[in-house]
This record gives sequence, structure tokens and C-alpha cells, in this order.
Amino acid sequence: MSSEKTSSPKHFDPKGKDPSKFTISKWEELKSTLPFEDKQDFEEQKKGFIAAPDFKQIMAEDGHTAWDMGRYDFLLDGKDFYSINPSLQRQAILNMNYGLYEVIPGIYQIRGFDLANISFIKGDTGWIIFDPLTCKETAAAALKFINEQLGERPVVAVVYSHSHGDHFGGVRGVVDEADVVNGKVKIIAPEGFMEHAVAENVYAGTAMSRRLFYQYGVLLPADPHGHVDQSIGKNVSAGNLGLIEPNIIITKDIDTLTIDGVKMVFQSTHGTEAPAEMNTYFPDMKAFWAAENITGTIHNIYTLRGALVRDALEWSKKINEALWLFGPDTQVMFASHSWPRFGNQRVQEVMKGQRDTYANLNNGVLFLANQGVTINEVHNVYQVPLSLQNQWYARSYHGSVEHNSRAVINRYLGYWDCNPATLIPLSPAESAPLYVEMMGGANSIIKKGKELFDQGKYLYAVEILNKLVYAEPKNQIAKDLLADCYEQIGYQKESPSVRNSFLAGAYELRNGIPQGASPKGTGPDMIKAMGVNLWLDFLGIRVDSKKAEGMHFVINLILPDINEKYIVEMSNATLTNIQGFQSPNPDLTLTVNRNDLSLIMMGVKNFDDLIASGIVQAKGDTKIISQLASVLDQFEIGFEILPGTISKKTDQPKNPSFKQDQPAVIGAD
Repeated sequence: MSSEKTSSPKHFDPKGKDPSKFTISKWEELKSTLPFEDKQDFEEQKKGFIAAPDFKQIMAEDGHTAWDMGRYDFLLDGKDFYSINPSLQRQAILNMNYGLYEVIPGIYQIRGFDLANISFIKGDTGWIIFDPLTCKETAAAALKFINEQLGERPVVAVVYSHSHGDHFGGVRGVVDEADVVNGKVKIIAPEGFMEHAVAENVYAGTAMSRRLFYQYGVLLPADPHGHVDQSIGKNVSAGNLGLIEPNIIITKDIDTLTIDGVKMVFQSTHGTEAPAEMNTYFPDMKAFWAAENITGTIHNIYTLRGALVRDALEWSKKINEALWLFGPDTQVMFASHSWPRFGNQRVQEVMKGQRDTYANLNNGVLFLANQGVTINEVHNVYQVPLSLQNQWYARSYHGSVEHNSRAVINRYLGYWDCNPATLIPLSPAESAPLYVEMMGGANSIIKKGKELFDQGKYLYAVEILNKLVYAEPKNQIAKDLLADCYEQIGYQKESPSVRNSFLAGAYELRNGIPQGASPKGTGPDMIKAMGVNLWLDFLGIRVDSKKAEGMHFVINLILPDINEKYIVEMSNATLTNIQGFQSPNPDLTLTVNRNDLSLIMMGVKNFDDLIASGIVQAKGDTKIISQLASVLDQFEIGFEILPGTISKKTDQPKNPSFKQDQPAVIGAD
């Protein structure tokens, strides 16, 4: 990183502020204490570079920009920005890898075409692709580019390392589904892949999509004051996400497979970074593929977009297993994000360091919890051991020490701190007016908030200003001051997930909810892959219980082509289902083939249309279908997170990059 310092360019938001003297002081402190003289990551990051394409943008099929690496070029100007934590700026520069790289002869990666890397293993006759990115368009561009550079080869196999969308969504850009169905192309995935790939995006999918605006900052401009990185890559592409069902499932904890002359040893790592995941070792090449279990960061135990809390101890144990199984012989370690590590000593160093960081996170937090430190305190108490703090591979970019430490307690003890006062708390909108009144009203709070802001005590200012904003959502002066505090906190944070969350909050407080092209997490392939039981569960989530009060019916649902049957019952304003049973006295029996039901699930057809055409067989009271439809809510992504922002959600934003191009839905981890 250059020592040249610069005041940041003009802020993209007219209300935005430059870094304060306190933020600059924090920047200087970090720059002087962290080991910036260690350049090994930069040497490994550029090693094996072959070529970069002459384009920076990849267009989506519907005409909008699916990917634009060029918007981050400001990071390569040799300037340091006080509005970016220097450790984060270092990581952001490392993630500017763009183009084709040789990891070792026979293993290649294209980096910088999406959030993840796409890896190509050279077989006897064709390519084995590991993790074909998020969308069809970026994956197709990557395959085209490597074939142009190294000679055209067919794709003989695809490996999905795990069940997150940025690792399978681009599969239709590299293979034809017909070739998979007839066995010409192998698609290999860990056990449970299909269930988890679909389920995570369904039950709380709309809420996750909305929260993605914060963690990933997907609608913030790429700018020193805005989005600069996502720690494991630049950001998520916004093209067409697809899914082709695997035809080979790895079911054993350790399993060996040879495809096109390439021997691969798969290690199951379920319950680590993803509920279905696997590492891969290439014994003939002494190369270890770490999936997303070991990358250039300590990952999320709790991901801010929303997901089940992960198991830091199990994560550590799986790294330890890989270390002892494959570490002694491994000469290169590469992964679905970041850059490879070269040489056995370096590989083992990084594996041990990350193993110990996850283990200490689990053990250190529980050590504190067993001394009475609560979920509302631990983030201000737990610290990573000093020996790990000075190792770049042990810095918490994607995760943060603050939210990961709280996640460990939440996993074992839940959200309650055992203080009865917090067991049934008032909602913020209910408690805030009381606090505002007791603090002497809005003017007193704003005055004190400004004092705290001017002293650099941003979290203290947030504590009182947040109360005022909840009590008076239309008080723009209060919202702007709170946004100023959020912005300075964001500038100081090392984790882009935390930075983005504060900066996105600041933007919404100032301007309302933004609009723009966001990553996709659903589509026809995902709906086709959705199990009928999952779809029925989601219908239950969509039921408005107030509207369904007093409604009762029993439906027998029969899918003869896949030999499935269900009872669907509305009772006590709740829709339930059970697979494998049929009621002897249903109000309605529906018989439909799975492919035809997919049209209903996608909204292309409805039951009434298919009954009328004879495609669906109905026996009983078909009015029940419209009764059910009348109580189903349609979730909208533009719901309010911060008070006083919803009224502006349809306004035309001042920044043209926030133009709405497509629905925004969740895509990555």
C-alpha cells in the first residue's frame, strides 16, 4: 500500500462527510501498528498471472450490467484513503486480482469476474470446473476467456464445493443441462447440497434480500466513501442465477473419485462455512482446494444478512482434520475466494493460524460466558490472541470479532442475557418516546449528540440519537446527525460487512431506501429444484393469520409422477402439511404432476387454469383454492429497516447508479 495520503474525492452523497480528525487518528494508529511491511500476500496474489481481458464489464442477458470490475480501479491509483480502514484497503487491493492465473501446471483460476473465483482443472480431455460463479453471464465469460488463452477444451465435470449461490449459480454458463442428464458431463456436490442450496433462499428469503443491502452494500457506489470490497472478493454479480442438479453426490466423510484422469479426494466439512460443503485434495498434484473454509479472512460465524449461526469449533476441527490428512504433503492451497498459498510451510502456517483463530473464538468466548460475560457485553471484552492479531490471514474481514463473538454465545446460550429487564423488552418505537421525554426532548438530544460527535464519541452519540429517530421518524435533523455518526464508524471498520452496514444505514437515513440492480438468489432453476414440502412450508409462512381466522379445510395433494402425497390442512389460522399421508375425508383432492406444479410455483399458471384444462385433476370443493389465495401475503423487499426511510423508497435517488433494474434478492453467503 502506498504511503501517499490523500483527502478522499468529493463524496457521492451531497450530505456525506469526510473523515473526521478522530477517524484520521484511528487510521494513523492502525497504519503504524499493523504489519504492513509483510508483503507475502501480494507476492502470492500476483503469482502465475497469464492475462487479463480487455473488458471490465460483463453484461446481463436483459441488458443491464451484471459485473463491473472497473468501478474499483480507484484502489489501484497508489493513494491511501482516510475514509477506508488501512487494513481493509490492503485487503481490497489484494482482491483486485483480475484475469487468468496459473496456480500450478494443470490448475488455473479466473479471478475478479464475480465474488468468487472459478477454478479450472485440466483433465485428459477437458476442463473440470470448481465453483462456476454466481451467474450465467460471468461464468460464460470466464470459460470463453480461458479457452481463448489456453486452447478450447470441453467441460467434462463441474464441482459445487458448497451450497451458496456464488458457487453454483453460473453453471448454465459453462454446461448444457442435456449433457448432465445423459451423463456426458458430471456435476459433483456434497450430500445435502440441493436441499440447502434452495432452502436458505426461501423461508426468510425476502428478509435476507433486504438485509443484503446492508452487509454487502450492493447499492452503495464503488467509492472511497462507499463500497470498496467484500473481503472475499469485490461484490456479487447481478446476472441470471441457475442451478442444475448434481448427478454425483459425495456421501462419505472422505471419498475418492477420478474424473478424466484427475484423482480427487473429497473431505466432507458439513456444518462449517455452509451446511453442505467439502474440501478437495489432488494427491497427484499435491494441491489442496479449501473451498470457502480457508480463505484470506476469518469468515462469518453469524452472517449479517441473516443465516443460522455457524459452529466455530466444528470449523476449527475440520481445518485440523485437513491439516493432518493433507497438510504434510500439500505444496499449494487454493480456494473459492482470495488467492493461493504456495509451499508446504506457508500452507501449514495458514491452516494452523485459521484453525486456532476459529477455535479460540469458540473457546475464548465460552471462557468469558462461563464467568458471567453476556451477549450484550462480550463484543467489548473478547479479543483475538495477540499472536494472531498480527497475522493477516487471521484478520476478521468477512466476519468481525464483534459480531462473531456474540454469535458464539447466541449459538450456545441464545439471545437473552438473563436480565429479566431484557426478556420482554419494549419495541424501539414504544420505548423511544419515553427516553426522549426523560432526556428533555429533541433539542436537548441533538445538542448532546453534536457534542458527542464533535468529541469523536460516535457510539455514545448513536445511543441517544437512535432513540430520537425512533421517537420522531420525520426529524430529518436527527436522522442526518445519526447518519454522520454511522458514516464515521463505517470509515473506521476493518470488516466490509460492518462498514457497509453502517454506510448503507447512513445513506437510507439521508435519502430513503435506494433502488438498483442487485444479486439474484432465485429464479426458474431454484423453483424447479424446490421440494414440494419446502414450497408448502413457504406457503405456510405467507399465510396472514388474521385473515385466516376461522378458516378450516383439508387438502389431499397427490403427485403421481414422483410418487409423493401430502395432507395440507388449514387449522387455527395456520397452514400445515405432512408428507406420505392422505386424509380419509378431505375437502379437496388435487392430483398434479411435478412439472405442472412448477408452473404454479413460478406464477406462470394457477390451479384454476390447469383444472379447467384438465392438467390438474380436482375432486371436491375447488373454492378452497381461492380461499387459500386470499390469505397469502406477497412479501415486498422494500420494507423499512430504519425509521423514517420508507416514505422515500420510490423517490428518484440523486445518484444514477441506484436506478432499479431488477428485483433484489439474496445471492451469497
